[in-house]
Amino acid sequence: MSQLTRNLTKSFNLYQSFRAFSTSSVCQARDQGWLNNLFVRKIEPTKESHSSKLSDKEIIYELHTHNVRSDSMDKYLANYKQTVDFVRSQEATANCELVGSWSVTVGDLDQCVHLYKYTGGFERVDNFHNNVWTHPDYKKLAKERGNMLRARHLQYLLAFSFWPEITPRAGKNIYEIRSYKLQPGTMIEWSNNWARAIKHRAENDGPFAGFFSQIGRLYNVHHIWCYPSLQARKETRESAWKMPGWDECVAYTVPLINDMHTRICVPTEFSPTQ
Repeated sequence: MSQLTRNLTKSFNLYQSFRAFSTSSVCQARDQGWLNNLFVRKIEPTKESHSSKLSDKEIIYELHTHNVRSDSMDKYLANYKQTVDFVRSQEATANCELVGSWSVTVGDLDQCVHLYKYTGGFERVDNFHNNVWTHPDYKKLAKERGNMLRARHLQYLLAFSFWPEITPRAGKNIYEIRSYKLQPGTMIEWSNNWARAIKHRAENDGPFAGFFSQIGRLYNVHHIWCYPSLQARKETRESAWKMPGWDECVAYTVPLINDMHTRICVPTEFSPTQ
């Protein structure tokens, strides 16, 4: 190879390297600008826990998720109704109440979800466990129920302070439980956006409850919505997109989510909310 050829090759390689570097820098700057525009709401470090900012820590919610054997649903529901009746009969449950009980019809089938409320913080939870879960009659029902289950999960939750107060519903309704797994450290940013967005959905009485996890699977959020039917759900969700600000909430919160899923549920016959 002649000296001239080597010089030309060297110059061409230098040009290619410079071009690649320039293109990378431009793309990086463009991407950084896009990210800056997306996450415009910065959260400053805080010395307070997230829960103290977002909720009343004296009210604890207990969410039981039971995966039932497909051949045992009727027996399971009969057993759980007995359990609910027993719990209501105990003096130690004065500060504990069943908020809602549902079976899943779309999503994780052969699954039931039960939501309890404790007033008085974790002291009341401890009192309930020490006096009710250890009771022979309760243990007998729990043992029978265990033979009907494939899996179960228990989670302690706090309610978002900006969510409308939970009120039992009458009539025939369906409930949608939308569950999100957030990136660690993003709970306040999520809440700041939803505190504004919930106003766009409150008019139709759809929001039933909104929680974030304290014990169990962490950085979990559960939004529970109530609708008369699947068609009403469709119309309600479509109308939300017509309201200024709803699209902004979605744009800011979607990047905070690692995983999400939704379940359509119907109340059990013994559920306080229907």
